Amino acid sequence: MSSTSSPTRRSYLGPVVPVLVLLGVMWLLEIIDAVPGVFLDQHGIRPRDTDGLYGVVAAPFLHGGFDHLIANTTAFLVLGTLLAYTARSRFWPATLGIVLLGGLGTWLIGAPYTVHIGASGVIYGYAAFLVVWGIVTRRVVSVLVAVVVAVLYGGIVGGILPGQAGVSWEGHLMGALAGIVMAWWLGRRDNRERRAQRRTQAY
Repeated sequence: MSSTSSPTRRSYLGPVVPVLVLLGVMWLLEIIDAVPGVFLDQHGIRPRDTDGLYGVVAAPFLHGGFDHLIANTTAFLVLGTLLAYTARSRFWPATLGIVLLGGLGTWLIGAPYTVHIGASGVIYGYAAFLVVWGIVTRRVVSVLVAVVVAVLYGGIVGGILPGQAGVSWEGHLMGALAGIVMAWWLGRRDNRERRAQRRTQAY
């Protein structure tokens, strides 16, 4: 019994493993950052500072305390899992694209002498990706997920507007735009591959 159910269980849980790994890195770094004398948050995105460019990659894993991390954890887990199951093999390209494009965008438009940290930019990217992915691919499950995300997380749109003290609206905006770009690009590729596969099967 165990020998037959184990592969199925691994197959079912497999897509969510990368999401849990990324979350694990965030929590590990926040624990390290809590050690006296350690200040990892300085390695976030520092707009238009060439020394702060590496923050494009580091920023999503850094948070301004456990309250900040806890606030991001649920949304990251939910949206990341939905992306992992809905887009499957596109999870890593989508995530890397959102991190890099969103981070670079934040580096370009962010206010000078500020440091941007946190996974919220990636969260906005995931939300935007899922909505646009459903529109572009037009698969039933993808469309349903897009509707659910729009209903549950539609309220976060206000986070892309300036004026909220201590909130990186630039990171939210750039993350969302990156999610749209990646969903459009990867979704169109997915559609082309499906059409080519149908043509191959027709012959």
